[in-house]
Amino acid sequence: MTSVAVPHSAGLNQPARAVPPLSCDSHMHIFDPRFAESSHWVRQPPNAPVAAYRQLQNRLGTQRAVVVTPSTYGTDNACMLNALDELGDCARGVAVVAHDVSDVELNLLAARRVRGLRVNFVTPQSWGKTTLQMLSTLAQKVAAHPACEDWHIQVFVHPEQLIQLASVLAALPVPLVIDHLGYVDPAEGASGAAYDAIRRLLDGGNTWVKLSGAYMRSTVQGPKYSDTLALGRALVREAPERLIWGSDWPHTTAAPDTVNDADLLNLLAAWTVSPSAMEKILVDNPAHLYGF
Repeated sequence: MTSVAVPHSAGLNQPARAVPPLSCDSHMHIFDPRFAESSHWVRQPPNAPVAAYRQLQNRLGTQRAVVVTPSTYGTDNACMLNALDELGDCARGVAVVAHDVSDVELNLLAARRVRGLRVNFVTPQSWGKTTLQMLSTLAQKVAAHPACEDWHIQVFVHPEQLIQLASVLAALPVPLVIDHLGYVDPAEGASGAAYDAIRRLLDGGNTWVKLSGAYMRSTVQGPKYSDTLALGRALVREAPERLIWGSDWPHTTAAPDTVNDADLLNLLAAWTVSPSAMEKILVDNPAHLYGF
């Protein structure tokens, strides 16, 4: 591992606890200037190609990755698919598609090691407003398509939407993955209605949660994000077998170069407490969900 600066990642430290072999970063993005952003996207995307991400892997010690198509590219998954080609069999993908995605496109995505579809209710999308009908339609397409047998639907929602959609999410015919800790306010921790909705979904046995994006709603100054401890530890107690961790590199929702990815892994260690739980979240769970 290296201690040189990594693009879009603050600090030079390595994780205080070395990660186990075959650890997976289950949520990250690639932005490559060779691929044009969607016309709906107004912000300049960062330059965050595969070569830069490999530097982050070298620093953190992770070996596997899940490349998620960002909203920047709309429903064009070319950048993500190219990243999968460059990263090889140690990578899987999560795609963004329109509600009328064809069987031909689903076949193509499955053959390129895509294992899920992201449905985003939070950031601007190329089709406009994401609807409940779109979520249901895509879940039904995945459930019915032979090539998508092991796929899931990944959702990014506001906490109030999570509460409102809980019964619909629980009834999806495919596994559900909730992005970024459910976007739950750390001040509420495990005591609010949004966490209760997540807990009930986890109790149903078909839901996974990404322990990612802790910095998005943390109000603690500095790199430790200690106000998320109650929330993270509650999720680990609730369902350690259905949690996965992601860096969310290159951190487009944060001020440039303010997120230290090694500190995010240190935060995971504080949430999990035990090395065995950390190994489950970094190695065993993503291997099961993404088919490594």
